[in-house]
Amino acid sequence: MKEFLYLIRGGQEKYEKNSPDEMQKHMEHWQEWMGGLAQAGQLVGGQPLMTEGKTLSEGGAKIIDRPLAEGKELVGGYLLIKADSLDHASEIAKGCPSFEYGCTVEVREISPM
Repeated sequence: MKEFLYLIRGGQEKYEKNSPDEMQKHMEHWQEWMGGLAQAGQLVGGQPLMTEGKTLSEGGAKIIDRPLAEGKELVGGYLLIKADSLDHASEIAKGCPSFEYGCTVEVREISPM
């Protein structure tokens, strides 16, 4: 199996408007989905990301105190998964719970070194 990275962007603005009960249900959906990936031997790892960040450019000479993307484009988290192909990884990504909040998921194969 190959490894793939899911970059999960957006959805925070809708999610943050939820009640505590709605947030809990969403977290349960995430736990179920990731639990299923783990049981299938497809989950390598993943975490949500904090909104603070720094973007470095020009060989590190220029530092911006924010992630490069703005607002709804912010990467909110990532997952590493195993799949047979890009199409297979894309099919698995369709189960991402954050689609409920308008996120996007970029699926990228990790190149072997």
